[in-house]
Parts: sequence; C-alpha cells; structure tokens
Amino acid sequence: MKLYLAGPMRGYPKFNFPAFDFAAAKLRSQGFEVFSPADNDRQRMGDKPFSSNDTGDEIKLEKDTGFNIRQALTDDTHYICVHADGIALLPGWEKSSGAKAEHALAEALGHTVIILGKDYVDGGTR
Repeated sequence: MKLYLAGPMRGYPKFNFPAFDFAAAKLRSQGFEVFSPADNDRQRMGDKPFSSNDTGDEIKLEKDTGFNIRQALTDDTHYICVHADGIALLPGWEKSSGAKAEHALAEALGHTVIILGKDYVDGGTR
C-alpha cells in the first residue's frame, strides 16, 4: 500500500522532521511505500534549512531560502490524488491546517486512513 504521511510541521523544532523520519522508517519496515513530505522538502531544498530551524518558523524559512508552501502542498496533494492508497496521520495532525486538509482530501478520495500512535514518534522530537 502506498501511504502519504501527514502530521504537524510548522511551529515544531526542525519542522518535526525527526518524527516524520522515525514514522516513515517504521512504516517502511512494515512493508508500506511511504511518501513523506519531510523527504520531499529535503529533496527540493536540502536538509540544512530545516534541520537548523529550531522554531519551525515558516516565514523565516521562506525568507532565508525561498521555500514556498504552495509548491510543497502542490507536491503533497498531487501524491495523495495520483499515487496514494492511504494516509497515515501522526499524533497532533488534527491541530495542523495542512494535515487536516490532506486528511480531508484522502477521505474524499476513499483512501484508507491510519491514525498512528505515540509509538510512531518516539524517535522524533516529542
């Protein structure tokens, strides 16, 4: 099954990439093909802009690097619409406007929805 991994990013240290990395690795070890927006953002911009941002400040990221939330969400929603069979939601997703939108899109498409527990972020920042 192809999963899109969704969860909170903005306002989290390092944009919550450590939690995304931990969950993606765990899901992959269970046989899922995982699209992680953290991996996609790194591929687009490199690791440093994200790993050095201790506040998860999107405005600072955009100012320093030209990061564009519209492009990031275009990539994310394209994967959900074209490739994904399901969405896996990290704890805290319901407080994230982006993750809530991704969840709504996945539900509208009839995708499988997997709510991940805290054991999927233990290796992350929380």
